[in-house]
Amino acid sequence: MEIKDWFLKVVRDNYANFEGRARRKEYWMFMLAQFILILALVIVSAIFYAISSTLGSLIYGIIGLVSLALVIPGLAVTVRRLHDTNKSGWFILVSLIPFVGGIYLLYLEILEGDKGPNQYGPDPKAVENGTNHPFNQAQDPFGSSQPKDPFGSSQTPTSTPPADNDPFA
Repeated sequence: MEIKDWFLKVVRDNYANFEGRARRKEYWMFMLAQFILILALVIVSAIFYAISSTLGSLIYGIIGLVSLALVIPGLAVTVRRLHDTNKSGWFILVSLIPFVGGIYLLYLEILEGDKGPNQYGPDPKAVENGTNHPFNQAQDPFGSSQPKDPFGSSQTPTSTPPADNDPFA
C-alpha cells in the first residue's frame, strides 16, 4: 500500500472509529501523510502570501480547516494504536503530563503491538498478512506438534538408560 492508501484508510474507512486495533505502519503512515499535507499547504500559503496577503490568509484558513478536520481521525488512530499495545485509549491523556507524558506516549506508539488477539480485537498484522502465514500460527510452522527424534527412531524409551559405570567420572 502507498502512503495515500494508508491515509485514506484512516480518513475514509475509519474516520471516527475508536474501536479495534491499528498497527504501527497504519499509524505512522497516517501521521507522515498528515505532516506532508500540512507542510505542502504552508509552503503554498507562504508563496501566496508573498503575492498577496489576502490569498495567503485564505490558504492559512484552509490549513486551519484541514487541521480541524484531521483531529478526529488522528485521535481515533492514536486510540486504536494504543489498543494494539493492549492499553486503554485513555492513555492518550498521559501526554498531558509535562515532559515525560509525551515521551511515554511516543514510546507506546513505537512499541510493537501484541501478537495474536487481545481484549481490543484480532491482531491487525495477522489479519492483513493472512492467518495461514506460518509466523502467525501458534503451532510449529511445519505442522508437527509432537517433538520427533532427529535420528528417526519412532519409539519412545520406556526404561531408564543404564547407569554409567565409568570409574574415572
